[in-house]
Amino acid sequence: MTSPLNLNYSLRKVIDMRELWRISSQGIPHSSALRSTLWKLFLRYLPPDRALWSSQLANKRSQYKHFKDDLLINPSEITRRMYNSTSYDTECASRLLLSRSQITHRDHPLSLDNTSIWNKFFQDSEIIDQIDRDVKRTHPDMHFFSSNSQIAKSNQEALRNILIIFAKLNPSIRYVQGMNEILAPLFYVFKNDPDVESAAFAEADTFFCFVELLDGFRDNFVQQLDNSVVGICSTIARLSQLLKEHDEELWRHLEVTTKVNPQFYAFRWITLLLTREFNFADILHIWDTLLSDPEGRQETLLRICCAMLILVRRRLLAGDFTSNLKLLQSYPSTNISHLLHVANKLRVQSV
Repeated sequence: MTSPLNLNYSLRKVIDMRELWRISSQGIPHSSALRSTLWKLFLRYLPPDRALWSSQLANKRSQYKHFKDDLLINPSEITRRMYNSTSYDTECASRLLLSRSQITHRDHPLSLDNTSIWNKFFQDSEIIDQIDRDVKRTHPDMHFFSSNSQIAKSNQEALRNILIIFAKLNPSIRYVQGMNEILAPLFYVFKNDPDVESAAFAEADTFFCFVELLDGFRDNFVQQLDNSVVGICSTIARLSQLLKEHDEELWRHLEVTTKVNPQFYAFRWITLLLTREFNFADILHIWDTLLSDPEGRQETLLRICCAMLILVRRRLLAGDFTSNLKLLQSYPSTNISHLLHVANKLRVQSV
């Protein structure tokens, strides 16, 4: 029998997004070949009108290619291109070298000029080094990301490219450690799309979906906003308030009796969108729900976090500071469908 999700997706030329969000809110079957397309719809990378998909994808993928050409190029190559049409001998050109007289002060590698492409390159190098380290540490238990195969190396290169381009296009945020963890599920799902063409363009598609996803959580990554009404501290405070509304006994035991400040565990839960708390298959299941609410992903995330606390309330109520902190910093294996069910009940109760 065809599931409602399959019917909704396969029979309509213009997709009813509200219906699709509702159907997907409790997760997409793990074996579903639809996840890649559904996530792109949820993240507004694909419009509801299927007739527009082809042109949308072509435009975005072309745009990403331009980003790679413009932003991943080494300054020496930029300089070479700038002078490629000037009158220096053919032998020098074949070696891709410039004579000293042809290099202006602005294009010299030792220039401290703020507009120098080399100065900018060296400023970026520290961030790129951090990205390289983090990408190599991404899901070391998964062959897809961390084996010595050529495919895994190619996947790591794609993650690296996306994060560098994002950092360069978003100077107010740049790169924040842990963004690789958020990027990984998107790239994994898109790269494993059963459609060969879609899988081939996974890097480009992932970049734009990553940008859209972070747009809803970007204030959590801006250090200057940490203590503002939109920063991470305010978000953690909202989680605390949510727990107090739905389980004041548990809230009081954690924050008053045992002094377990939610920042000790919730900072990682929220900033990394729970990617470090569950195994990879469970992350995908949770993200089906998280992504399916484009207008309120932050609130959906907080409800899931609150549900996580409620599901282990007995152990927390019986625990002290040390045992509770250890439990919450290393969350136990749980039934994800039940977790999402509890989170959805919190939503209903809040309406």
